Amino acid sequence: MVAGPQVLRYLGKARTETARVQISAIMSALELYAIDNGDYPPQDAGLIALVQPPAGAARWNGPYLKKAEGLNDPWGRPYHYRVPGRAGPADVFTLGRDNAPGGTGEDQDIAN
Repeated sequence: MVAGPQVLRYLGKARTETARVQISAIMSALELYAIDNGDYPPQDAGLIALVQPPAGAARWNGPYLKKAEGLNDPWGRPYHYRVPGRAGPADVFTLGRDNAPGGTGEDQDIAN
């Protein structure tokens, strides 16, 4: 049957695009956090600082994201967060379906 592989290809593309949209939303939330707090959340606080105030964040004015579930990639794993980032002040990324660096299609890494 031809429809099966096409549906799977479509779902893979949809997950990849969903990851791109989610990463963009997380980056926007991080920028708002940085405006309020003077910097991005520390590495040890992680992205959860966008929905719950980390210790010592006296000017936290969140939540910056509505739900903590938005911090998970389309494959159900938490997004990776690195501060300082390699591509800017902070990096948010997923390693894709295979959860390994590199790859193509649904296995590709997606970052800000």
